[in-house]
Amino acid sequence: MSELVGLNLENIDFISGVIKVFGKGKKERLVPIGDKAINVIREYLKKRPKESQALFLNKNFGRLTDRGVRLILHKYIMLTSLKERISPHTLRHSFATHLLNHGADLRSVQELLGHANLSTTQIYTHLTTERLKDIYDKAHPRA
Repeated sequence: MSELVGLNLENIDFISGVIKVFGKGKKERLVPIGDKAINVIREYLKKRPKESQALFLNKNFGRLTDRGVRLILHKYIMLTSLKERISPHTLRHSFATHLLNHGADLRSVQELLGHANLSTTQIYTHLTTERLKDIYDKAHPRA
């Protein structure tokens, strides 16, 4: 989550559709973002004060913190009456799982998550039984 709250305006390349993210140890990587996200960020930037270099601001116009993100997430979980325990980490895990279930290779997911080792990504993600069945049906000649 520190990657999210550490983003500055200069980290966004609106033309290329990528955000420069700094992970652990100030390791830099480029993460693609979609047109919808770019458009929402543009609208957000029109409505917030221009002085701060931080991308995401709290209600007092300071940099949004990890705790602030958790509080916002908790607020919307409560509004939707979800009973599950959902954290920012849950969203990250879901992101990785959806990518894998829809055909992304493990190496690409590793890069998007910023993991140094592929083994971390393998532990972090899981393939669903349905996904494995689909792969088997498509790949095995006698399926």
